Amino acid sequence: MNRAVYGALLLVVLITGCNGEETESVQDADEEGVNDESAESVSEDLQIQAEVEDLNIPWSINKVNDTFYISEREGAIAVIENGVINREDIDLQQAFTHEGEGGLLGFVLHPEFEENNQAFLYYTYLEDGLKNRIVIVERDNGEWTEKGVIKDNIPGDSIHNGGRLAIGPDGYLYATTGDASEPDLAQDENNLAGSILRLTLDGDVPEDNPFEGSAVFSYGHRNPQGLSWDSEGTMYSTEHGPVGEDEINRIEAGNNYGWPLISGDETEEGMEEPLLQSGEDTWAPSGSAMINDRYLLVTGLRGEALFGVDVEEETIERLFEGEGRLRDVFIEEETVYIITNNTDGRGEPQEGDDRLVRIDNFFQD
Repeated sequence: MNRAVYGALLLVVLITGCNGEETESVQDADEEGVNDESAESVSEDLQIQAEVEDLNIPWSINKVNDTFYISEREGAIAVIENGVINREDIDLQQAFTHEGEGGLLGFVLHPEFEENNQAFLYYTYLEDGLKNRIVIVERDNGEWTEKGVIKDNIPGDSIHNGGRLAIGPDGYLYATTGDASEPDLAQDENNLAGSILRLTLDGDVPEDNPFEGSAVFSYGHRNPQGLSWDSEGTMYSTEHGPVGEDEINRIEAGNNYGWPLISGDETEEGMEEPLLQSGEDTWAPSGSAMINDRYLLVTGLRGEALFGVDVEEETIERLFEGEGRLRDVFIEEETVYIITNNTDGRGEPQEGDDRLVRIDNFFQD
């Protein structure tokens, strides 16, 4: 197991072990430009353990009190209590489809979940081809039932579905969508593909969205899969590039992030350059979490690592590896949770995969 310290964070870090997850052909990354060197010695007080094993392509981590709620791409919600997994079915009005990288993807609990037992799902379905939809569901007696559609007819494909859901600091629901293997769709601000969407929790379009009557908040994205905010409300997104050229972007309302007209270090008037991009390396960045308004923890699929991104210095550092493909990260005080994705068809599953891994004493002065 590789151990490293994220020196710029002034915190001792130990972490377990991307691009191309959504590409049909991918070059191997040589990891040039990713710093694996420790800034100082690693504490021996850190504790790493598998919270649970044998998950089925887990996608999103949610936690309330001592209970985890994790979406699995094959179509169930894994509810984990005291190390025991109970898979709960979902009764949907539109039949769920698990094809390629499509399936049950984003999942986020309603801000009032403890009172209303509701959550939001992003999943793939079949209607004149593959599409994606966002619905609200309610949990009752170990089953989730669809209660309403937030947004449907989102272009989909067996790859490039985006799929991350998050509640922003403004109380709105955000969703990432991929270009559905039709890159030109990402340059159409009237199309839901290749975008970050912003909606009310009832599915309405907020009045201050940048395009009147449209859920599109930003566009020109290839396959964004992570969303995080700092305390000032600045949004950051992770995005898969074509072959290399993965991106960390600072998102602003109405902006065009360039795909497919520009990628990597290319520039074009009226289009945003990434905060950070991987060049010839491959991260395949997915879920992310913000620390102290300056640092992003980012899970890597093809990169098979947890990365640390300093958004002020615009640098990235490999923190933890050895668990294979990583899909999502969740921070709770001094504990970090990550989920592996070695059973997704692109990894090399080992006994116990996929796993929810817990790292205690993650941050130390």
